[in-house]
Amino acid sequence: MEPGWRWELSPVHLLRLRRHTQDDDTLSPALRLDTFKMAMHSPDSGSGGSGPGQDTLSTLEAAMADGPVAELLLRRLEASDGGLDSAELAAELGMEHQAVVGAVKSLQALGEVIEAELRSTKRWELTAEGEEIAREGSHEARVFRSIPPEGLAQSELMRLPSGKVGFSKAMSNKWIRVDKSAADGPRVFRVVDSMEDEVQRRLQLIQGGQAEKLGEKERSELRKRKLLAEVTLKTYWVSKGSAFSTSISKQETELSPEMISSGSWRDRPFKPYNFLAHGVLPDSGHLHPLLKVRSQFRQIFLEMGFTEMPTDNFIESSFWNFDALFQPQQHPARDQHDTFFLRDPAEALQLPMDYVQRVKRTHSQGGYGSQGYKYTWKLDEARKNLLRTHTTSASARALYRLAQKKPFTPVKYFSIDRVFRNETLDATHLAEFHQIEGVVADHGLTLGHLMGVLREFFTKLGITQLRFKPAYNPYTEPSMEVFSYHQGLKKWVEVGNSGVFRPEMLLPMGLPENVSVIAWGLSLERPTMIKYGINNIRDLVGHKVNLQMVYDSPLCRLDAEPRPPPTQEAA
Repeated sequence: MEPGWRWELSPVHLLRLRRHTQDDDTLSPALRLDTFKMAMHSPDSGSGGSGPGQDTLSTLEAAMADGPVAELLLRRLEASDGGLDSAELAAELGMEHQAVVGAVKSLQALGEVIEAELRSTKRWELTAEGEEIAREGSHEARVFRSIPPEGLAQSELMRLPSGKVGFSKAMSNKWIRVDKSAADGPRVFRVVDSMEDEVQRRLQLIQGGQAEKLGEKERSELRKRKLLAEVTLKTYWVSKGSAFSTSISKQETELSPEMISSGSWRDRPFKPYNFLAHGVLPDSGHLHPLLKVRSQFRQIFLEMGFTEMPTDNFIESSFWNFDALFQPQQHPARDQHDTFFLRDPAEALQLPMDYVQRVKRTHSQGGYGSQGYKYTWKLDEARKNLLRTHTTSASARALYRLAQKKPFTPVKYFSIDRVFRNETLDATHLAEFHQIEGVVADHGLTLGHLMGVLREFFTKLGITQLRFKPAYNPYTEPSMEVFSYHQGLKKWVEVGNSGVFRPEMLLPMGLPENVSVIAWGLSLERPTMIKYGINNIRDLVGHKVNLQMVYDSPLCRLDAEPRPPPTQEAA
């Protein structure tokens, strides 16, 4: 072949090549390459000898992407001393770099035929606007050239394609001036006879691969004008592997019945099985981390001898949610700032009226050793329906049912369910969350019993860093808040509230006077955050949760071995 010739494809030969190499799967890669060569023609046929055009390029790549590109790569690699750069090879072959990358990855899948090292390099490239300016000149230069010696009306100048940007830059360069005293309005005149378009010159330097001749300040200015961008080019350095060969054959991955019946399987190479490869995981359901931790909490309660209370009352009356717990009707927590009240149905229809009367008397007049709150208790206020703010309302119902059974029998109750409060959303608060509650009713229980049960309970959870802090609750006296140290947030986080139920709450129910009830409650979300290392509750529950987290989260394994906790009681 004479010097200066170059293989190229005509549209007719492209169609023939696609028919032979893509539609006919029986051709080997070597035969496809021969077909490719037979389809070539010389520059005399009108292609010009300058390489495939852009319209021809995509069709050429589609035809060569599977076998011929890999063949060409291997032949070039055989002739090279050390190796090949994939980007340089793509430029030499006149094709997109991605086609060569595809061939590299196909050869990598064959084993040790080649070795490929991924390399990353950074370079400067012109943006689309930068290429336009490198070709036609900067906006300010075009504005300068558009102004005739007699000047140009500013309004007319602003209508030019480069008018707005170019006018501002040309004024900054002091190439032009504005005469506002002109009769027909502001008029723009040249200040200098000629100018040097430095922006175009710098862009042409970069376009010619001489970006190093520009200083950092000059490149920064071009980047600010969005004429220049720094891009990362990822290429492969390809070298010969231990099993290098220029002839490649496709390895079979499946043994078909036709191969067995014809006996052709004996002459075909098969891809070796990888017995260490992991199989495809079967589709199955996944438990949310909250449900995993909930099941662990439930198991701990059951191991400690507790019985689960019914908690199916999401909608509760103010009586069971507040009044039965000796919480006054003017308490701020009953305000709409903290509670979601219902419009329909707005009121509860059925209440145990004999018990209601005893609660009313305790609130307004006192009793059972208490002075009460000394206010006018209203039945209409107690009937208001709401979304329950705590599961203690379920505990009140359970204790009331217990009081009706004679004789009294000591019990241990627990519940885990949803509650609703009009909270301000932040990293540790939601308007809807889960509450865990434990209740123990027996003769002569004290604060010491409560602290002992809490130590045992939280140790089973694997939470040993505890602090107790005195607190106030309308229905418990004494009361304590429970804090645990959160490693993710690096601070102490409240994980529970506890106390001994007041006589004003228990005696109107009908429980014996020597019976005490200790109780504690905590959210399900915060212990889950601690166990899974989640710093923001909105990453655990809500519409912004990444569902992949549900798939990836491991099983919840709370520490099973009890360890002595470093408990601290705060005065």
